[in-house]
Order: sequence, then C-alpha cells, then structure tokens
Amino acid sequence: MKKKILVLGSGPIRIGQGIEFDYCTVHCVWALREAGYEAIVLNNNPETVSTDFDTSDKLYFEPLTTEDVLNVIDREAPIEGVIVQFGGQTAINLARPLVEAGVTILGSSADSIDLAEDREQFEKLLRKLEIPKPEGRAVVSAEAALEVAREIGYPCLVRPSYVLGGRAMEIVQSDEELTRYMLYAVDVSPKAPILVDRYIVGKELEVDCISDGVRCLLPGIMEHIERAGVHSGDSMAVYPPQTVSQKTKDLIAEYAIKLAKAMNVVGLMNIQFVCEGEIPYVIEVNPRSSRTVPYLSKITGISMVKAATQCILGKSLESQGYENGLFPEKANPAVKAPVFSFQKLVGVDNTLGPEMKSTGEILGQDLDYPRALFKALVASGINLPLKKAVLATLADTDKAEALPLLKDFVAQGFQIYATAGTAKYLAKSGVAATPVNKISEGKPDLIDLIYSGEIGLLINTISKDRRIEQEGALIRRASVERSVPCLTSLDTARALLTALEAYNRGEEMGVRTVDEYLKNE
Repeated sequence: MKKKILVLGSGPIRIGQGIEFDYCTVHCVWALREAGYEAIVLNNNPETVSTDFDTSDKLYFEPLTTEDVLNVIDREAPIEGVIVQFGGQTAINLARPLVEAGVTILGSSADSIDLAEDREQFEKLLRKLEIPKPEGRAVVSAEAALEVAREIGYPCLVRPSYVLGGRAMEIVQSDEELTRYMLYAVDVSPKAPILVDRYIVGKELEVDCISDGVRCLLPGIMEHIERAGVHSGDSMAVYPPQTVSQKTKDLIAEYAIKLAKAMNVVGLMNIQFVCEGEIPYVIEVNPRSSRTVPYLSKITGISMVKAATQCILGKSLESQGYENGLFPEKANPAVKAPVFSFQKLVGVDNTLGPEMKSTGEILGQDLDYPRALFKALVASGINLPLKKAVLATLADTDKAEALPLLKDFVAQGFQIYATAGTAKYLAKSGVAATPVNKISEGKPDLIDLIYSGEIGLLINTISKDRRIEQEGALIRRASVERSVPCLTSLDTARALLTALEAYNRGEEMGVRTVDEYLKNE
C-alpha cells in the first residue's frame, strides 16, 4: 500500500495569490506520484489544474481551514504528513494550527515559517548572521509606530505581518499619514504586529532558493525594473539581472545560503532584497514557493518544484545533480511583466505602489534584453508601436528625472503634451511641449485630449498634494477608459522607451519555444 501525503492548494484565485501557486501544487503532486506516493490534494478552486480529476490520486474539494484539513487527515489516516509550502500564504498560514493539532508538516517546519514572520526573532537572526536589513521594528500601537518612525526617519514603509499581496502596505511621509494608517492597519491585521521600516529608494532584487537543509541552490536572481516601492507582483522583472554588479550577486547568494541553513529550510524559499549602492538589504523572506517559481523554472530549465519536493522527501540536492550556490546564468534574457484588469475593476486607481493590483503576469524572451522587453510589453496589453504623442503630468519631485527621458521620446519622433508648469520646465531645458489645461483650468483639458484619441501614452507620476492627486486619479481613469497606456513609474517608462528603440531599429523579433531558447545557449 502506498504512503499518503496531503498537499494543500491555495484556494480561490485572487489578487496576490494566483495561478502560479496552482502550478507549484500540480508539479509537487506529479513529483510525489513519480516518487511512489499517493498524492492527495485539498483545494477548492474549480478553475485550476490542481482540482482536475486526473491530477492527483485523490481530491478533496473543501475550504482551506484548519477544521477541514483535520477532517481530511482523519479520513485518510494514516498519512506521512502535509505539505503547505506550495499553496501560497493561505496554505502556509495553516502550518502552526496544524502542528498544534499534532499534524506532521513536511519540509520547512512551522517554526521556520514563524521565524520569517516574527520580526523580533528574525532581526536577531539577521544580526547573528551579519546580514543587513533596513532599520525598523514591529509595533502594536500608533504611539510606538510614531516613535520608531521618528527614530529612523521618513519616508517609512509600513505593513502588517501575515498578509498577502502587499495588502495594506504603504509608504508614509509624515506623522499624520502614519497615524491615519495605523487606524486602518489594525482592522486589517488585528492580531499581528505592524512592521515599520526605513524606506530605501533603490533597486529591488529577488531570489528563489531550493534547500535540502544542508545545501542551497539558487536557480537565478531576478532584477525588478521598477525601483523599490512597487509591489513585486506589479513590477516588471528581468532574468538575468542587467545592471547588477558581480559583488551584489555574490552577496545575495551568500546571504541566501546562510539564511536557508540557519532557518532549517527544506524545500523552497523566496527572498526579496533592496540595494543601496552594491549592498543588498533583506526586506522580506517567505519560506514557501513564490509567483516567480514558474518563470525561473522555464527560463533556467530547472524543475524547481520537483527538486524542492524531492528535498522534502529526503533526497539531497547533490544526489539530484545540483551544486551549492548560484546556478550559472543563461544567455537569453527573459522579462516578466504584470497584466492588469483596470477596465473591468471600476473605481480602482491604476497607480503602482506597495499594494499589489495586477491580476496576471506574462513572459517575454529573446536573444537580448530590449527585444525581450518589447515582447513582454506587447503581451501585457500595450500596443506597440505607440501613437506618436505623450502626455506628461509630473510631480515637481520627478521633473528633473523625467527630463532626459522625455528628450529621448522627442528623439524617437514623439510630440510631448504637458500641463503648463511641466511644459514651462521642459521648455527651459530645450524640450518643446504643447501646454494643456488642467481639469480645473477650463475646456479643452487633459481629459478631452485623452478622449480625442491623439495620445499614445500617459506618464503620470504621483503628487503628495491632495488636490493635484484628485485630478490625477480622474486623468488615469480616463486613460483606462480609452485604453491609453498609463505609466506612473518613470522606471517603467524608461523600459518602454528601450523596447521602442529596439523596434525602431528594425530588429527582428524571433519566435521560439522556451525549450529552443534553452538549447540555444
């Protein structure tokens, strides 16, 4: 009789927890069946492959709650244990109550999971391992939050622990904003502390690790195109990194290996870093699969979930043919880009920030970065090439950074439209821009221009002035209604320009399968 293992899925697909976790659940089940186990899935989403009748040996279509999981375990007894790390945050949150009920968790233990979420214990571990992190602490009151913020200085990144998709995560600039945030955050996460950290404006990187408890394999590092402050699920990312030094990569590998070993990780772990100069700071560790696992698996040719499942079953990485450390980088760049549903989600502001809003992701790959970027943008719904007109509405703090970018758009043959203040600023620097009325300045205004169909791109950076931002929200909504690409990050706009330059050079966009790219090394 085969030994039984229960795999917890991720439940209903929602923003922050999507099909990527179902991919991991399915690949885990396949690996278990291949290893000779009876694989049982508990999940309750009819839209996914993990709940297909022929994916697992048995399927329990039940809610992801402690009571329902225990009922299944009682019915299927005896079982070897439960795997929680492939079902996203929903499954991982069940680890502690299941252990308290006497259930065996296979792979990383509930203690390892809690260590990543317990701010005080995790900070002690980082100090012991001499791994840097942004200054900050966990707090349970508004008074304590203000004390921490004044100590480390604004801006601060604030977020609850044990939540999904960056929910209720914000960047606050003042005591007033922080006090208002704390009132809201306590409702979102009443039993968990609120994390207050120094916000570092830098390059964000993430890495997925496979650990057998002794060795740690890093299939690849992904570099976010948007700087820190945009949720990883909403930001574009490229593999291999394009602007990261070897020193930074070596430090990331060193820190990841140290953490995996110290936390007794067995299976998968995701670590997110922000770089200040060449120094990577740890900003988050998730001892579970992540939404980048399917991408890295396809790009690198490493079946990451299968390797992690075999580690969970007691097979070492060495016996699977993998060495310790960072896997050699592949030559063909691949870009992950988010897909949004703003046209269907009425009332949702299409600004990008720490709280996730994307409803899907795609992959673009080619022989070089600009062409891979072009493919990713087209696949994400941006129709390229664009109409040759850009509307720029920029916050005062962003005008200097946007200037060379807009000059490059002009060099590519684009006409620039801008509000009076921005147009005047650009004119002083030699960039001709046609002034347009703000909504409050009379007709025809910005929204009329968007509705005219002349604009190919809206670049709208976020202002801290509440009155200006109220108009900004109306402008962004108009762009959604007219299907005009709207970018609120200058990093994304720069990436778009890189893709357009590749297209305008007449470079051929090759069409190959992922396997063909792997063979073409």
